Amino acid sequence: MTFERGASRKTTRLGGWWLAVLYGGLSVFSLLLGSGHAQAQSNIAINADTTSDDASATAPNAYDTTAEPPSRDEPQGDAQTAPTQAQTPPKPYLDIYGFAQLDLGYDVKTNDPNWFDVNRPSKLPSFAGEFGRDGRTYASVRQTRFGVKGFEPTAWGDLKVTFEFDMFGVGPDAGETTIRPRHYYGELGPVLAGQTNSVFMDIDVFPNILDYWGPNGMVFFRNPQLRWMPIRGDTHLWIALERPGASADAGVLADRIEIQNVQGRFQFPDLSAQYRQSWKRGYVQGAAIVRSIKLDHTATGTINLDQSIVGWGVDLSSNLKFRNDKDVLRLQYVFGDGVENYMNDAPEDVAAEPNFGNPLKPVKGKALPMRSFVTYLDHSWTDAWTTSVGYSQLIVDNTILQTPAAFHKGQYATVNLLWSPFKDFMTGGEFQWARRTNFSDGFHANDYRIQFSFKYSFSARVGG
Repeated sequence: MTFERGASRKTTRLGGWWLAVLYGGLSVFSLLLGSGHAQAQSNIAINADTTSDDASATAPNAYDTTAEPPSRDEPQGDAQTAPTQAQTPPKPYLDIYGFAQLDLGYDVKTNDPNWFDVNRPSKLPSFAGEFGRDGRTYASVRQTRFGVKGFEPTAWGDLKVTFEFDMFGVGPDAGETTIRPRHYYGELGPVLAGQTNSVFMDIDVFPNILDYWGPNGMVFFRNPQLRWMPIRGDTHLWIALERPGASADAGVLADRIEIQNVQGRFQFPDLSAQYRQSWKRGYVQGAAIVRSIKLDHTATGTINLDQSIVGWGVDLSSNLKFRNDKDVLRLQYVFGDGVENYMNDAPEDVAAEPNFGNPLKPVKGKALPMRSFVTYLDHSWTDAWTTSVGYSQLIVDNTILQTPAAFHKGQYATVNLLWSPFKDFMTGGEFQWARRTNFSDGFHANDYRIQFSFKYSFSARVGG
């Protein structure tokens, strides 16, 4: 079976001409802001979400790093004490932000060398000796990030544009240090278009850890989408049409001609929705997604393996804050069929299974059921010292036609101690554990790591 998987983590190579265009665009934008607004303002809080793909740890007291402009309709002064004071509308600005980061660690066991600097259960050995002998030191700067955010008030609402990339190669560039776009999208009023976090995802579940990839059991997918946001703010409602994509496992039938002539097709976009109810001490959130997957049998003959499959998923999540917002409990539970593509670390969405009693269609595809959860606590010892500790798990219900070494269960846990003496610097150490369990051959693999990271951040505002 041939499928095209959605590629939120796929690397896009950007040559020197891309960087020249980016630099030129920034220069032109700065000139358009006007000479009266050209002074850079440092130490401006930037909404640079830190995740597993956004997984660099944040400053200990920086749970909310968003610096949005006030609404054009929001009073800027006290109407009772200064009724004649003119309101100053927001002005266009450009935020430039990012960080340089070194990850230095020791892997006690071994994993797929293309994923040497992250701890993904699905990338652990599926049989003894698959990736050679245990024990390896690694160093990486692939978490390093650069981003630009633009803002301009218009008669149609606030116009916002984001372009952000890091150096973490995936897809055909897996294992390489190469520029990879992460977020590139625009907003105008209640409409967003471009690539950013899926509406099925809750980025606030991601804990304050050093490992780049993060908890395997959380929804994590950056996807091109057209999003409508009828309710915005801390409490919000979002609905989106997202790029479809999936992957398939033919299992023990992979060499059969009939299976090789089956192609995946995505006739419709994925439909996702998210609602969050917030209050002073946190929020609860529910998200759902539904998708259509077509299987087209391109060969001629008596056997016809054409099929339509429906995938669906539900994501329930929450953040609960304690001790004056210094401690945060991050929770998530996910279940569904055929939505592995949206998970942070999961294998195929569809697998072959027998179709007993039908000689014209002896095999059919099945949207693989899965379930997962994340439980993490971010704790602040002081304003400078923090610890994050937690556990995550994901289980796939395999079909009997998958190979005995197929991925069945992944587990993940970390604990760290981080020090951030001031806003733009962070360092610390972290212990990481992961475990892979195969479907039916009894094999499992563990991985143990110690990682130290050094992060140097910057931010500046032009205009505003």
